[in-house]
Amino acid sequence: SLVQTQRLTGMMPREAYVDRGYRGHGIALDGLKVWIAGAKRGVTAVIRKKLKRRNAVEPVIGHMKADGRLGRNFLKGARGDAMNALLCGAGHNLRKILRRLALLYAQILECLQCLGQKQNEENHRLMMELC
Repeated sequence: SLVQTQRLTGMMPREAYVDRGYRGHGIALDGLKVWIAGAKRGVTAVIRKKLKRRNAVEPVIGHMKADGRLGRNFLKGARGDAMNALLCGAGHNLRKILRRLALLYAQILECLQCLGQKQNEENHRLMMELC
């Protein structure tokens, strides 16, 4: 996958943060440092933070495979695979945006209802003064 990353991006990563399944990979590339999750020796606080970030991404990918249609691809070839992954990511981001907009809409409605209720109370008070 590191060679594929180089082929797709045109650049070789300097660091790779991987899980324990990558142990014994045997890839020796110039300028590449592989950090395996769970390793104790030579792991600084910054590297630990990056390993945690890698762990945070995995549930998102699992969710996209299960619910975001990343698990099944109906598009043809390598280009179809790439398009499917990009479209799944875009769909995931759109769902996040729509969820936030729905929350904002609910908050605006709540504020408007509160303002309307205060206006009704004020109108009722004025009517009582006139009577």
